[in-house]
Formats: sequence, structure tokens, C-alpha cells
Amino acid sequence: MRGTVDRPAPRPAAEPRPDPRVAVVVITHERRAELLVALERLLALPEQPHVVVVDNGSTDGTADAVRERFPQVDLVASPENLGAIGRNVGVARLDTPYVAFCDDDTWWEPGSLRTAADVLTAHPRLAVVTARIVVEPGGREDPIVPELRDSPVRGADWLPGPALGSFLAGASVLRREAFVEVGGFSERLWLGGEEELMAGDLAAAGWELCYLPALTVHHQASRVRDAHRRRRDGIRNTLWTTWLRRPLWPALRRTAHLVRTLPRDRVTAEGLLAAVRGAPWVLRERRVLPPHAEARFAALDAAQRRSTARRYVS
Repeated sequence: MRGTVDRPAPRPAAEPRPDPRVAVVVITHERRAELLVALERLLALPEQPHVVVVDNGSTDGTADAVRERFPQVDLVASPENLGAIGRNVGVARLDTPYVAFCDDDTWWEPGSLRTAADVLTAHPRLAVVTARIVVEPGGREDPIVPELRDSPVRGADWLPGPALGSFLAGASVLRREAFVEVGGFSERLWLGGEEELMAGDLAAAGWELCYLPALTVHHQASRVRDAHRRRRDGIRNTLWTTWLRRPLWPALRRTAHLVRTLPRDRVTAEGLLAAVRGAPWVLRERRVLPPHAEARFAALDAAQRRSTARRYVS
């Protein structure tokens, strides 16, 4: 029922029992203190996952602090900010069948990674499971959760949860085989809504995505963020993804709605200009989704227009 809260039944504390099926990739930039807290939580999980940290060009001593405090962590100290491509770098260092992504201001609830691995093992064509997101402090559900739970997307009847058209990287566990098959995250998109393009390509390749409320991710949003850049890049990436993969009329409708509803300010203008500047690349790379994959995005169009959790504000 819409508006209900997913609260899995309490379970006893999990005993430490390593699960070699799943590893964790964390990307970070200029958030040393928050990353160290996140790593303490990850390394205390009963699954005892192998953890890869990709430091995206931090200048605040993040890499040195990780080396000193957590020598067991696999650290990649990039000299530049790779954005979401840092996840591609992290995945390339792994051979586990499943990879959980984690941001430096999120953490997985104990037992969730094992549950995700069990579900992915039981469903060989399932590429992504996305968790219930709890906002801290306070433990309330993120506003995006009802949209995940009540997803209008139709997927395979064997799915263990509601089918999704896209996913949230920092709250998802992915099948590494599927991630590699579609080439990981797009270098051109960098960061900000980069999941949508991958989700479309996964669906086109016959993979399924779903929401799984038995998984929980906690999110305590960092105050260290460039909200204007995130909004600018999000606008650009939404338009690029739309024109890279959607048929003509759906692309026109989504573009018109976006332009009509965006704030009228400098950040929006910069995002729109960046999208236009990338038009030659988009036209060269345009590859319209097959009907079964486009149907997923079409099902989401109305929900996205009504959404209060997907607004371009900063």
C-alpha cells in the first residue's frame, strides 16, 4: 500500500562470517573525516567484505589517512577527480561476482550484503538490487523509497522485488559480469544521474533491476558538496541520456518538461549550455533502446514528472 514503511522484521545480530562473493567500492573526494567513519562501519560488517577506496584527487590528506588507519583497504589514490569513473577503476580491481557501491556518507546495514549476494545468486539474470534508504540522523525513510517500492516498471515475473527502470549507485549491489558487459559508467557523464544510462543499457542487454527492501543503506548527507555543480551536471546528463537512448517523441517530451520546470537561474543556463555543447557527441553515439527497454523508461515518465524527490535544486 502506498505510504507504508518497509521495516524488515528484527533479526539477531549477525556473527562475523566472511562472504567472499561480495566486495565494496567506495569513491570519495575531500571528505577525509566522513570516509574514515564509513570505513570503520564497512570493516565491522559481519560479511567482512574486501573494500576498495578510490580517492578522487583529494587534497585534504584522505589517502594518507586511509593508509595509516586502514592498511587492509585496497586504496587507489587518483591524482584527478574521476567522478563516477572511480567506480569503474574500483571494479576493475575485483574478481568477486558481486560489487556493492558505497559513498563516503553512506553505510550498509549488517547482513544486507550477504542477503544481496544470496538473491543475486538465486536469480542469474538479475543485475542490480537497490536497497531501502534510511536518512540519518533520525532513521526516517528517504523520500525516494516510495517511488522505488511503488515502481510502475514491469519486469520479469520471477523478480524478488519491484522492477526498476534505473537505480541509485550508492545504495545498490551489482553483478560484476553485467557491469563489465555494458562498459561501466560513462566517462563523458562523469557524475550526476550517471546510473540512468547504464540502467538502459543493462535492460537492452536483457538484464533485470529491482528494489529489495530486505537491504538497507543508511545515508547521512555530507555538507561537503558542490550542490551547484551537481545540479548543473545533473541537468546536462539527463538531457544527454535522454537523447542518447530515447526515441524522438519521448525525448522531445522529456526535454520540454525539463526545460519548462527547471529553475530560471545561472546554474540551469550552464547545464543547458553544456548539454548543447555535447550535442555532436550525443548524435554520434545515439543508439535508441529496443522496445522492451524503452518501455521501462516510458513507464517512469509520469512518475518522474510527479516526483518530489527528483528536483533540480541547489
